[in-house]
Amino acid sequence: MTNAATASPPPFGRALCAMITPFTESGALDLDGAQLLAERLVSEGCDGLVLSGTTGESPTTSDAEKAALVTAVREAVGDRVPLVSGVGTFDTRHTVELALQAEKAGADGVLVVSPYYSRPPQDALEAHFREVADSSGLPVVLYDIPGRTGTRIEPETMIRLAEHPRIVAVKDCSYDFLGTQKVLARTDLAYYAGCDEHVLALYAVGATGYVSTVANVVPAQLRAILDAFEAGDTPVSARLQQRATPLIELMMAAGLPGTVTAKALLNSLGLPGGSVRAPLRPAGREATDGLVAAYEEFVAG
Repeated sequence: MTNAATASPPPFGRALCAMITPFTESGALDLDGAQLLAERLVSEGCDGLVLSGTTGESPTTSDAEKAALVTAVREAVGDRVPLVSGVGTFDTRHTVELALQAEKAGADGVLVVSPYYSRPPQDALEAHFREVADSSGLPVVLYDIPGRTGTRIEPETMIRLAEHPRIVAVKDCSYDFLGTQKVLARTDLAYYAGCDEHVLALYAVGATGYVSTVANVVPAQLRAILDAFEAGDTPVSARLQQRATPLIELMMAAGLPGTVTAKALLNSLGLPGGSVRAPLRPAGREATDGLVAAYEEFVAG
């Protein structure tokens, strides 16, 4: 089988942002801020938005807040781009409830992470994803991030799950380049790089695009990596990916979660971000200054 990036249009576009969830300084959900940020991201090149994922602080937002976020962002962006809502939890029953809620709120797809903490074996993991996929009419993006969940979606499990008509895509944070290529070669799943440093590498071997935290602050610049590659200018695409590396490293690999660094930058730029919810804490002044310097150098070209 050929993968979806070459055989059919990508189900949610190619350049997706894992959008932060803006909060007020008191910690309340900032729906006005979410609408402003969503509008900016779409106008600057995002094909789709992923709400209530890891970057969206889904572990600390309520079910009602997740639904309200989908409704508000849909109102802001209309039908211009698809919205994918994170619904994954460590409880199959609760995940099904959230999938149904996301469908009712107007999402176009759901992002389902492996159940965390309980670490189910592969047969139980497969059953979990199938039950969620059976529960609503929405297409499912499997979210493979074993560094956070403790459980890998093994390639053979992924290949079996690809047979389900509503399991259409993967957000790949597995750091298993060989395993990813095995699944790409044997399924039609649309693969999205979930690690910003892998955007070009995965795209070059047939992935669909990315779901990016860094895109919260540089949506157009990340989109340019894919655009250059699509235009056949591999050297330019490679240079753009390389130029993004210092910012990616500071935002994603310097000891602070991407949510914290993205919000620090957005706040510094006067864009909607706001506070983070405990147990996360905001970035300190030194870290924020470093992020701003890396951002300014990157966008200056």
